[in-house]
Amino acid sequence: MKKFNLRQAISQGLVASIIALSVSAIGMVELFGERFLINGALTMGQVLIFLATITFSYQMASKMKRESLRDGLLSGLVIGLVNGLMMWLFIWLEGQFDVRSFFINISPRLIELLTFEQARESGSLLLVVFYALTGMAGAGMRFIPRAISSAITGALTITLGVGLLSELIAERIRNFFGVSVMNLIFKSDALQLIPALLLFGISVYFLYRRHTKQSDGAKIAKPNPLEGRSKLQNYILSGFLLILPLLLGTYLTEITNNVGIFILMGLGLNIVVGLAGLLDLGYVAFFAIGAYTMAILTSTADLGIAQMSFWAALPICVGVSAIFGMILGIPVLRMRGDYLAIVTLGFGEIIRILALSDMLKPFIGGAQGILKIPKPAIGSLVLLQPQQLYYVVLAGVLLAAFISIRLRDSRLGRRWMAMREDEDVAEAMGINLVSTKILAFGIGAAFSGLAGAIFASKLTSIFPHSFSLLISINVLSLIIVGGLGSIPGTIAGAIVLVGLPELLREFAEFRWLMYGLLLIAMMLVRPEGFIPSDVIKRELHADDEPGDAEVAQA
Repeated sequence: MKKFNLRQAISQGLVASIIALSVSAIGMVELFGERFLINGALTMGQVLIFLATITFSYQMASKMKRESLRDGLLSGLVIGLVNGLMMWLFIWLEGQFDVRSFFINISPRLIELLTFEQARESGSLLLVVFYALTGMAGAGMRFIPRAISSAITGALTITLGVGLLSELIAERIRNFFGVSVMNLIFKSDALQLIPALLLFGISVYFLYRRHTKQSDGAKIAKPNPLEGRSKLQNYILSGFLLILPLLLGTYLTEITNNVGIFILMGLGLNIVVGLAGLLDLGYVAFFAIGAYTMAILTSTADLGIAQMSFWAALPICVGVSAIFGMILGIPVLRMRGDYLAIVTLGFGEIIRILALSDMLKPFIGGAQGILKIPKPAIGSLVLLQPQQLYYVVLAGVLLAAFISIRLRDSRLGRRWMAMREDEDVAEAMGINLVSTKILAFGIGAAFSGLAGAIFASKLTSIFPHSFSLLISINVLSLIIVGGLGSIPGTIAGAIVLVGLPELLREFAEFRWLMYGLLLIAMMLVRPEGFIPSDVIKRELHADDEPGDAEVAQA
C-alpha cells in the first residue's frame, strides 16, 4: 500500500479499539492505572490503552513510501479517531446503562482513569484528542530517519522499563547510595519526571550514535551480540558477572539463579531442536532424572543411598541423564516432526507418572518426594545463600555455553545442521543419522541433567509436581523467542520469559496474559526471535531479499 486507504485505516482503528476495550473490561487498565511509571505524569494503564493505536498506526504507515508523509499522518489520525470515538461511546454507554452487571471490572475508578479524572464529557473529548495525537505520532515515527526513530523507540523502552522496575532499582540505589540519592530519582515507586527526561535524552544520544556506527559499517557482517568481542570487553563482562550478586541483592539474585537454570536447559534443547531439528516435548524428563539422581546420591534422609557430596554426584547425574537421552533416541530414530514430538511428550509423561507411582515410592519417595538434599559446599563453606549459589549456576551456564559454541562450530555441529535442513539429503551425503541423532539427544539430555542436579541441591527437596509438561513448553518457548540455533538468543529468551514474569509479580495473574501476548507478538513481528542465528534469519527473510532480476534492474 503506497497511498492513504480510508477503509483500511478505519478497520485498523476498530481492531485497536477492540484491544483497548478488552483490556479495560477485564480490569487491566484499572489495575495498571494505579502504577505510575513516571510519577504524576504517566501510568501503565495509560500506556496500555494507547499502545495498540501507536502500533497499528506505525504498521500502516510503514507500508507507505517515505515521501507519503501526509498520507501516513492521515492514516494515523483516522486510526486514533476511530479508537477514541469507540472509547468515547464506551464511556457514554457506561453512564446510561448498568454495564457493571455484565462486566464487573468496569468500575467508576476505570472511568475516572479513562477521563483523566476530569468531568465525564470533557474527559471523554480529551481522550479522543489524545488518541488522535498518539495515532499521528505512531505514524510519524515511520517518516523520520531510521537512526532517530530506532533511538527514540529504544530510549522509550529503557525509560519505561526502569519506571516499571523502579521499586527494585530504588531499593538497590538506597542500599548503595543512601535514601537522599534514591529520593532524587524515585518517588512512590516511580521515576521522577526530571530523571526520566534525562534518562530518555541520554539513551537517545547513545543509541543514535550506536546506530549510526552500525550504518557506517553496514557492508561488514555484523558480529553476534555476545560473540566476537575484544579481550577488553570479555574482561569487563567477566568482572560484571562476578560482582553481579553484590549489585542485585538476595531477591534479584534468586531470580537470576532461576533464569540460569532455564538457560542451562535451553542450551541443551537448543542442540536438539535448534541445531539438529528434533522436536522434543519431553525434555523435562531429563531435568527430573538429573534432579532425582542428585537427590538419591546426596540426601541424608532414608531414601539417600550414598550421601555423596554435591561435586562427587554431579558428573554421575550428568552421565545418567545423557544415557537416558540416548536410550530415548534409539526408538525414535525413524520418526520426524509431529510423530517425534508426540513420542517424546509421552516419554516425559512416563517419567513424571513413574515418579508419582507407588511402585517406585520406596526408592524415590512418590508424591512425598525426597527431602534433606544438602547444598553445595566448598570445603567447610556451605553455599546456603542465593548470592553463593549464583556462582555454581554461573559456572554451569558458562561451561554449557562453551561446549555449545564448540559443538556448533565442529564437524558434529555441521552434521546436526545438515540433518535439520533435510535428513534424506544429509544421509545421501554420507552423514550417519543414527549416531548423529543419538549424540544430539544424549548431549542435550546431559545439559538438562546438569540443570536438574543444581535445581535439586538449590531447593534441598524435590517433588514430582516440579517436573510438569509446562517446564518443557517453557524451555521450548524461550529458545523460539530468543532465536532457534542461537546461543545468545537462548540467554535472551530465558531472561525475558523466565525473569520478567518474576519481576512483574505485583500484577498478579495479568503477568501471564502479558507473557502470552509477548509470545504472540514475537511470532507475528519477529518470528526469527530476539537474537536469531544467521541461518534461521536468512531462511525466514529469504522473500525480503531482492532477487536476481531486481538486482540486475538496480
